Amino acid sequence: MDIAPQRSDALSDLPLHPQDEVECRRCEVHCDKVVYPSACLERACPFVYAYEEHGHTYMGCMQKVFWVEIDLAMLRAAQGRRDGFGAVKAFRKPLPMCRAEVEPCYEHRGGELGCVNPEFNELPAGSPTFRVIARLTDETQA
Repeated sequence: MDIAPQRSDALSDLPLHPQDEVECRRCEVHCDKVVYPSACLERACPFVYAYEEHGHTYMGCMQKVFWVEIDLAMLRAAQGRRDGFGAVKAFRKPLPMCRAEVEPCYEHRGGELGCVNPEFNELPAGSPTFRVIARLTDETQA
């Protein structure tokens, strides 16, 4: 008979690729990845789509990084205010061109040791960290 204490698998088992998840509930601090739809427009993201319906233009993400479709006039009006439009919860892993952040909730519940899943905070890089430059020379001129 196994008398070992039972543990909560949902809270203790870490995933193989925690940076690919969009939410973490492995401790008392709940964290979500969020993206900024206004940055999609500013950066001319190739995955933004727009359509008109009932006299309004709505925008969204073809890759479904965020699930909601946003009234473009409301987004632009909010961008004119000090705090801007703000973020929406990511539905899928943010792409490298996304402006993304990790938004913690209940931070006061954090333990002394800090985050139990620090890899979750890894976000995709916006640009490569190195460049390759090829210099071709014509050997016949030498």
